[in-house]
Amino acid sequence: MARSSRSLCFLAANTAEALASREQLIRIYGDSPREEADALVVLGGDGFMLQILHETMNTGTLVYGMNRGSVGFLMNDFRIDNLPERIAIATENDFHPLKMTAFDADGATTTALAINEVSLLRQSYQAAKIRVLIDAHERLDELICDGLLVATPVGSTAYNLSAHGPILPLESPLLALTPVCPFRPRRWRGALLPDRVKLRLEILESEKRPVNAVADNVEVKSVLQVDVEQAEDITARILSDPDHSWSERILAEQFAN
Repeated sequence: MARSSRSLCFLAANTAEALASREQLIRIYGDSPREEADALVVLGGDGFMLQILHETMNTGTLVYGMNRGSVGFLMNDFRIDNLPERIAIATENDFHPLKMTAFDADGATTTALAINEVSLLRQSYQAAKIRVLIDAHERLDELICDGLLVATPVGSTAYNLSAHGPILPLESPLLALTPVCPFRPRRWRGALLPDRVKLRLEILESEKRPVNAVADNVEVKSVLQVDVEQAEDITARILSDPDHSWSERILAEQFAN
């Protein structure tokens, strides 16, 4: 069913190309106030899109991106013509982010949301030592590595893929648990987990081997423990062209050279 796209609000990343594109589109389609628009049109790359998705989660706001950055996996192709018609028939993708609860060495607790991944990364020359518990059951008593990622299907083609983690179809109810440069167990390459599980990642020898935790763009230094679960009560909404859907992009990525 086609949706209303009569009023659009254009948001641009702080780059010359994105800003110029915004001015061009406003001259053609006008520019509604953000709170009154039928949809937000985001011009930039994946980083700017993630920023806007974080700002619009649980607001019901529809977000349609066009690539004016580099990779632009979350974005549609940039085209000027027939933009309201494209948005009216676009496919809606609703998804839940991850919730990270990090406990640091100063006794503080930080909660943050991640659309792509939650990552634990060593802070010094010493490899990290991490204990992995899933639904309160110990699965790895000691993982020695440079880091560990918990990636959503949306984020599975980002840092997770660079760390040789699996690509997850967008519709799959899964999370990817992917190590970064594992040393022990040397042959462990990660795991696929149901997205309903609750993970607890405990840092061993934390003073000697400090670890930082990151949820998208929120970083917590010197963590002692990180809990990760899907935030089922929070939803982000993003639109994609029917001929350039996320599902198709993820499928194509698995056969890319």
